[in-house]
Amino acid sequence: MIQTAEASTTGQDSFTLRPPTEEDIPALVALFNDCAEEEVGARPATAEEIRLGWEDPGFDVAASSRVAVERNGVIVGHVAAYCSAPYVRNFVSAHVHPTRRGLGLGTLLTQWAEQYAGTFVGRAPADARVTVEGGAVSTFTPAIEFLRDQHYTYVRSFYEMRIELYGPPPAPAWPPGITVRSMIPKQEEEAVYRADVEAFRDHWGFVEQPFEEDFPRWLHYTRNHPHYDPDFYFLALDGDEIAGLSLCLPRDNEDPDMAWVNTVAVRRPWRRQGLALALLHHTFGECYRRGILKVGLGVDASSLTGATRLYEKAGMQIFRQYDRYVKELRPGRDLSTQHVAE
Repeated sequence: MIQTAEASTTGQDSFTLRPPTEEDIPALVALFNDCAEEEVGARPATAEEIRLGWEDPGFDVAASSRVAVERNGVIVGHVAAYCSAPYVRNFVSAHVHPTRRGLGLGTLLTQWAEQYAGTFVGRAPADARVTVEGGAVSTFTPAIEFLRDQHYTYVRSFYEMRIELYGPPPAPAWPPGITVRSMIPKQEEEAVYRADVEAFRDHWGFVEQPFEEDFPRWLHYTRNHPHYDPDFYFLALDGDEIAGLSLCLPRDNEDPDMAWVNTVAVRRPWRRQGLALALLHHTFGECYRRGILKVGLGVDASSLTGATRLYEKAGMQIFRQYDRYVKELRPGRDLSTQHVAE
């Protein structure tokens, strides 16, 4: 049974796990940034984004996360488990302060999260495989070795890709009949969400989630993100239908001078017509017009739809690699997308 507070003594250090509170946010910002600075040389964490995650309508902060506190009251670790219907792919994110590694704290936090994720196994479809997943920057050896020591198996890599715009990008070559404009806020969110989900059914690891649970979360992260600007939600339309989309933020926490593309997606009937490349060029052009000369995005390194090759064709380059690791909680039928169905 998962306890509200647990004590663990490892060597000379004693840690207590408890649910985080609003008063912990400044300490968590410092913890996340100290970890990120060691891993990637940046300090991107903000109080606003922590609150954004905590206010996710599908996330229970008190149940799903813990802070690790020393006897002197200092927070030196944090873990969160993200479990949502149909509970077949669950995710763990753990942080241990660089000065507290090697004391068993990472193991304590990860095992707590795995135990918590395990409470949802019975809610997954009876024949389904259930996993818990974690990840790390591919060059950060301590995290990679830790995941392997915890019996996680490498499963996939993902790239962060970037481009610097030294001049006006190529004009988009739209397929016949396609027009482009920005999303109309509070009128088109559901249509955009449904088009996004439909397109991403062909992406590795996709698992269908109940609309009544997933859409409110999508809406929350869209409307409440501190950098949200509906002008940067670009829709490619064929008549009244959304053929493709590029959903962007005009700035990124790691690099405030860079725009971030959350999603580039094209629905199946409009693929192989150059629409994705046109959407990218339109996105680059709109950023350039506004004086934003750097653009970044994330992509599956082995994309089933060839997205990596597309981004390279558009002039983007790999900036960083993240590796995904998985541990099986229950064997069974894999409900996630593993290949593109014809």
